Amino acid sequence: MVKLLKQFPEVIETYYSLGIYPVVSSLFRYTLGWIPFSFGDLFYGFAIIYMLRWLILNRRRVLKDTKHWLIDVFAFISIIYFAFHLFWAMNYHRLPLHESLNLEADYSTEQLISVTEKLINKSNALHLNLAKNDSTKIELPYSKNEILNLVPEGYQALEKQFPHLEYHPKSIKKSLFSLPLTYMGFSGYLNPLTNEAQINSLIISYRFPVVASHEVAHQLGYAKENEANFIGGLAAINHDDIYFNYSGYTFLLKHCLIEIYKRDNDLYFDILKTVNKGVLKNYQEVQDFWDSYQNPAEPLFKSTYNNYLIANSQKDGMESYSYVVALIVNYFNN
Repeated sequence: MVKLLKQFPEVIETYYSLGIYPVVSSLFRYTLGWIPFSFGDLFYGFAIIYMLRWLILNRRRVLKDTKHWLIDVFAFISIIYFAFHLFWAMNYHRLPLHESLNLEADYSTEQLISVTEKLINKSNALHLNLAKNDSTKIELPYSKNEILNLVPEGYQALEKQFPHLEYHPKSIKKSLFSLPLTYMGFSGYLNPLTNEAQINSLIISYRFPVVASHEVAHQLGYAKENEANFIGGLAAINHDDIYFNYSGYTFLLKHCLIEIYKRDNDLYFDILKTVNKGVLKNYQEVQDFWDSYQNPAEPLFKSTYNNYLIANSQKDGMESYSYVVALIVNYFNN
């Protein structure tokens, strides 16, 4: 049924993403959002323990009753697969975001440079409003819990422009598995079975506003990472708080800078000279954080996630993140 429906993105957009899913998502957020800890992480923990226990208790059946052992295993998997798609994952197959926002999908290098310069000017201006000089990195004056409480305000502002991005009630929580997430190289994730936005509590505070806004975009039905990056960035730059604005603009800017680097190394280094040193220090502290947790298993997790993205309509895998640049360029050029 999933294979059939994914051939009709207009149907999924109309009847699932804008029909069934908002009801399911709101129901989960009303039910679990008020709980101060991650119910989904606890569910995963108990589920792993239960599965290991079941495999141990039923280990002899693998050879003695292989047929029924396999039926039990695949029946369980089919239930999870069904719930995964019903509760969230059909959003992978909805219309591309640029179509629903009436944006172009392509852009020229000249357009990329023009938008990058606009983002640099805005990022530099915000930085100088917050810092003593252009060489000071920005430290957010909020606790991470305070940041999570402020996130919905960005969507309240963005809702005026895009009414379908209404976000209420909230369900944004620190992940109980933040340390494993860090070693795996992930800033957060959406639990598709409980619709809780899980944020890695160990990441640099400067990145917290845009990461949390990104996971909320997933909650609102934008399953693809590149689209969630774009919407999360928009929510941050439309926020009333200047620290959220700074986090959002520098996040969008970094995507554009990376794309320029891919196209023209010399141009990239020339443009980089126009970015305040304090902004670059914020970029560097994020890189240093991830470098400090690098380990031999991280590439395996990234490869697994890459294959997961490919299996869910993101044919370029993690490279499909670059599609966010097309959204950024055409949005700011619109």
